[in-house]
Amino acid sequence: MTKQIIITASVFGMLAVIAGAFGAHSLQGSLSARNLDVWHTAVQYQFYHVFALLFLSTVERVKSSNLVAASYCLFTFGIILFSGSLYLLACRDLLGWSWLPMIGPVTPIGGLLFIIGWILLGLAAFRTK
Repeated sequence: MTKQIIITASVFGMLAVIAGAFGAHSLQGSLSARNLDVWHTAVQYQFYHVFALLFLSTVERVKSSNLVAASYCLFTFGIILFSGSLYLLACRDLLGWSWLPMIGPVTPIGGLLFIIGWILLGLAAFRTK
């Protein structure tokens, strides 16, 4: 599973760099300051959880590996839901998708997945001798 975690982290890390550069260079004149802040938040949280995934790859063989595997899934889906929804919401005016604000509730679900992932990682550490 270590290989899978590292591959996932590298893909999300690459996408975070691309999204950050795209936001800084291509979206600067196209998005409002508020929407650029939303975009920046998406990139920031994606990077935080890329580092969390990389950390998970180093502790994957601990006694509570089921908790580590669950954290991996929660961080992965948290990135998709939290950052993914923020990327879309930041670009809703640019895309002209009037229905897009309906995905707003997806963002806190992604945040909740992050929180639970961190709790499970803490439990895994607590259970390790």
